[in-house]
Amino acid sequence: STAFTAVTARRSFGKPLTAEEARPSPSIVPSTSPSSIPAPTPKGKRDWPLPVRTYVQRCFAEENILPDVKLQEMEVKLKQVISKAVETGTLAVVDWDNLPLPQMMIREEHAQAHCARLSSSPIQSNAFPTTTLHGANESKSKKRKSSETGPVDDASGRAPPWSQANSRNAFESRISYPDKRPRNEVAQESGSSKSFQILDGRKKRFEPTAHGTSPVRPWRTSTAQEAPPLEREGPIVGRCQELEKKYFRLTSAPNPDTVRPLPVLEKTLDHLKRRWKQERNYSYICDQFKSLRQDLTVQRIKNGFTVNAYEIHARIALEKGDLSEYNQCQTQLRALYAQKLGGHPAEFMAYRILYFLHTSNRIDMNDVLADLTPTEKQDRAVKHALETRSALALGNYHRFFELYLDTPNMGAYLMDMFVARERLAALSAICRAYKPDIKLRFVTEELGFESDDESARFICDHGAQHLLEERDDGVRLVTGKASTFFEPALRAASARPGTKLLA
Repeated sequence: STAFTAVTARRSFGKPLTAEEARPSPSIVPSTSPSSIPAPTPKGKRDWPLPVRTYVQRCFAEENILPDVKLQEMEVKLKQVISKAVETGTLAVVDWDNLPLPQMMIREEHAQAHCARLSSSPIQSNAFPTTTLHGANESKSKKRKSSETGPVDDASGRAPPWSQANSRNAFESRISYPDKRPRNEVAQESGSSKSFQILDGRKKRFEPTAHGTSPVRPWRTSTAQEAPPLEREGPIVGRCQELEKKYFRLTSAPNPDTVRPLPVLEKTLDHLKRRWKQERNYSYICDQFKSLRQDLTVQRIKNGFTVNAYEIHARIALEKGDLSEYNQCQTQLRALYAQKLGGHPAEFMAYRILYFLHTSNRIDMNDVLADLTPTEKQDRAVKHALETRSALALGNYHRFFELYLDTPNMGAYLMDMFVARERLAALSAICRAYKPDIKLRFVTEELGFESDDESARFICDHGAQHLLEERDDGVRLVTGKASTFFEPALRAASARPGTKLLA
């Protein structure tokens, strides 16, 4: 007989076992041999499981980095997640492959904190007292039940994001549903005096204290890192005094120390105009103008200076054939012209018409024609653009090239982008109408070339050098062999109106 009775350790809060039930079977008596006792883990570097190491690598992967979550904040959260798993002994149990990343947990906490701010705002508290109180009691009971039935993450009683069964209903408890019962019944059921005391308490939370400071918000008592403050309302006022500044795309709220105020921007514009006349460096000028436009936007400056800056940048972009920057400036100018801030709206209206001719955009062209006023139609630039559209619609290439050689302002830069297409169309029509040949000089005059050499180079660039024959009276184009020769090139040019062709 043994000198003691082995008793199974108690592992639950159920009914304790009797002595007969607690006596272990000889087959299940635990072995106490030295070989069965696990050796203590030596202190030093811990050998983390492979899923944990893979999880950490995914946290710092470049594709998983979120711009609105700071790296230090993410590292703190990652340490909390792993430490919690080590303390609770669930390091090998947690599904690390499907566990949300710390940055996603932080983003969800920020969203919950933001919704908490909105839900606790005392808006229209006097207008609908019963509805608000009913929603508050319902929300309170739901929150208490969710904290009692699930595991808690910290002292605040909030469950960790990965343990929530259905995140879709995370904000359901904050919704107030209207109560259609009479107000007196609701007041009698909930107790009017107690309800109004709760309502007054909610109001006092948002009132400043005696020292002039705001009270501590309940969502700021959590052990998690505080949610980022809301962006300030209204425009900022820059404090930077530098004339030149490189353009950087904003990824956060603008810093007033890096934004130039209006007086500095006016000096910057004069400086950029001088640099453009002296150096003609478009990459530098475009970068500086984009930075200037960005400073105007973040400060919400909309006046005559803004219109002038956008117009100058649009003209420079037209001169260099940069339609991307031109379209951005044109879009902003349309909104600024609608506010009657000055500028040259008729000039840029003519540019819009010519641009739609270049892109063959008939839908937007019809909208522009419908919005034109009689005064705008009398403007020289707009009248020229309308006549150009009419000449193309009628197939009158003779009139088109007359207008091309007499384009006001900077419209010629836009017409240069599609004049090669119209020359192909005109040359195809000439080859069908004139037989058997014509003088090259006729082609030069009709298609708006500056010299016979330029017109001959245009024909050769499109593979028709065999149609040019030199005779006693000069070089002639054999049209009898070229009735349909230029039509494939014309179809290719019409299929890609955004491409600048040989001219």
